[in-house]
Amino acid sequence: MVSSSCINLSDLVSGDMFNSSQTPRRLPRVMTVPGIISDVDGWKTNDGDVASSECRGKKIIVANFLPLQAQRDTESGGWSFSFEEDSLLLQMKDGFSSDTKVVYVGSLKVDVDLSEQDEVSGRLLEEFNCVPTFLPPDLQKKFYHGFCKHYLWSLFHYMLPMCPEYGNRFDKLLWQAYLSANKIFAEKIVEVINPEEDYVWVHDYHLMVLPTFLRKRFHRVKLGFFLHSPFPSSEIYRTLPAKEIVQQFEGKKLIVGVDDMDIFKGISLKVLAMERLLQQHQELQGNVVLVQIVNPARSTGKDVQEAKREVYESTQRINNAFGFSGYEPVVLIDRRVTFCEKTAYYAFADCCIVNALRDGMNLVPYKYTVCRQGTSKMDEALQIADGSPRTSMLVVSEFIGCSPSLGGAIRVNPWNIDAVADALNTAITMPDVEKQLRHEKHYRFVSSHDAAYWAQSFIQDLGRACEEHYSKNCWGFGFGLNFRTLSLSPTFRKLSEENIVSAHGRTCRRAIFLDYDGTLVPHSSITKSPSPEVILILNNLCSDPKNTVFIVSGRGQNSLSDWFVQCENLGIAAEHGYFIRWSRLSEWETIPVAGDFGWKRIAEPVMKLYAEATDGSYIESKESALVWHYQDAPPDFGSCQAKELMDHLESVLANEPVVVKRGRQIVEVKAQGVTKGFVTEKILSTMTSNGKPPDFVLCIGDDRSDEDMFETISNAACISSLPVPPEVFACTVGQKPSKASYYLHDTSDVLSLLRSLAAASSSTTATSGRRTEVCFESCS
Repeated sequence: MVSSSCINLSDLVSGDMFNSSQTPRRLPRVMTVPGIISDVDGWKTNDGDVASSECRGKKIIVANFLPLQAQRDTESGGWSFSFEEDSLLLQMKDGFSSDTKVVYVGSLKVDVDLSEQDEVSGRLLEEFNCVPTFLPPDLQKKFYHGFCKHYLWSLFHYMLPMCPEYGNRFDKLLWQAYLSANKIFAEKIVEVINPEEDYVWVHDYHLMVLPTFLRKRFHRVKLGFFLHSPFPSSEIYRTLPAKEIVQQFEGKKLIVGVDDMDIFKGISLKVLAMERLLQQHQELQGNVVLVQIVNPARSTGKDVQEAKREVYESTQRINNAFGFSGYEPVVLIDRRVTFCEKTAYYAFADCCIVNALRDGMNLVPYKYTVCRQGTSKMDEALQIADGSPRTSMLVVSEFIGCSPSLGGAIRVNPWNIDAVADALNTAITMPDVEKQLRHEKHYRFVSSHDAAYWAQSFIQDLGRACEEHYSKNCWGFGFGLNFRTLSLSPTFRKLSEENIVSAHGRTCRRAIFLDYDGTLVPHSSITKSPSPEVILILNNLCSDPKNTVFIVSGRGQNSLSDWFVQCENLGIAAEHGYFIRWSRLSEWETIPVAGDFGWKRIAEPVMKLYAEATDGSYIESKESALVWHYQDAPPDFGSCQAKELMDHLESVLANEPVVVKRGRQIVEVKAQGVTKGFVTEKILSTMTSNGKPPDFVLCIGDDRSDEDMFETISNAACISSLPVPPEVFACTVGQKPSKASYYLHDTSDVLSLLRSLAAASSSTTATSGRRTEVCFESCS
């Protein structure tokens, strides 16, 4: 575990970790939005032109290793480089336009002497568009084999390190090596990036803190991160070996497995399932073979050695028990297998099994499916007639990332050896017609979702996410790895009391919508009822006949009725607008919703389970909603439970006319169509129908539900229905991203603003009747 003295992870970094150790060479830049962040990046054109945010910049793909092969030339002693043609990073280029420049940043898989690094860097950039990072060997070992493999890899697979020498205590030196390596990668990106136009795509868990380093330097950088490997290209093969595999396994059912040698791939469990299959089905003895290809281990340690020993012992035991001359039920290939040889095994195998205990986007099922589809050369080698139906069968662990996309696969729990054995028997004895249907389903998916499709989709999503980068103001805040960037619209500004009081004086039919919690009363307040000052301000506002004032809250009608009993002319919209009344003396109305509230009988038992399991949480039952509150629960546990409850409710209520939402320390289920935005529109429409179309609209709120109100009053369609466009003030409480155009810092600011409006309203009410009459005539 992390030492308690290192709460801030950045304390583990050396003093100059966040400062560039060298002056990078920079490409020409242009100004983005004049005057915005000019002191951060410092690049400006003479005429202040705005840079386009289109996807016209180059793509910088960053990964742990470059898609290159490197070896020493035996004659010259120099280095020879070539692309790894089957590398996923290269296949991604197919998803970009042909004129897109792609630059790769990463490490080579060989050590290059310090004296040769400058020359090699120049060659790789010029010939391959590659920028090598050249991590020192000791740093590479601590970064990759130490922190990445022994900590991150294990944690991402929901397992703690099993090797005693690494599992006792968190090693700060390995963590610092991880940060240092990520810092070097960031510096290399800085050397080649044009931050206003280029897109940066960072890959996998090796480089998870790199975005923080880069974002700290360039607040608006167009940056995307992808944690798992995606789909392969559908054309992953070209040739096959001489017909050796066909001859070796002719007449037998072949099951193939391809895995790295580590503790998470479940190889030993797979071998035990093969043993159980032969025990339960004697007719398969001599007729079925499991070929397990073991890729070289990516890490070292006692846990890997123990896993390898267990696999070898189980294989030897099974072959001794069930093998005979010319037949081995388990063939273990523990060496580097060439691309062509591996493709041949895929192509010939009747079934492929991926039995990992936990894995990301494992590509083996996709490669197997594509190889089983075949090519003309493959058909010739396997003696398959042209146009013959293609078949394949997959047995996959339910704990791997690709499992949901393989609808025709047999899913198994790898720990259940009997179930895996049954799945293997089903796979190899299934009728060919059904195998064909399953194969066609998988192949349609794989062939249409290849690396090019994935790359194109990712870049399009990244482009959409970044399209407003240069139209917003940005602020960087926080230190170390807690650094964050806040971006807000340039039109987003503090609501001026002077301006709104002036607008108030120019108008005669005013609609004022106020949220309650967090707007009129702080969330931190122990007393939730309104203060005498709030009551006085609201009464002063409501005393002006030109004002229509509504409290629009998620709270229930009874609480709000009791709290505002002194406010005779105040309108109240309770439960997000499900209940509405125009004054204390008017009757409550309800908005029509689809269906009945039978969904409560489904949702309430689920909420009760989480309320019982989460100390400090409780359920609030409303007429139109059920709310699970967890503000008094332990923060981390409460947040975790809220996420699980959301997933659970969305699952059981999928066919019900409800919406499941997560708010400020709540999870709420409410009827569809019940929103603050809907009730706001209803009130404005009613005012217009009654001959009082509003010429002034003020809306103040602080949370997500209030965003519906902001959107409604700012909506062009809603405004265009009014005879004269009103003056609109949508204001959020707190300086944060919002659909509102204005903000106030806190409830104190809100009350100060309302106090000024109330004073202006009182002054107007006290004027002579003649002056009031003239005002109404001028506004009609």
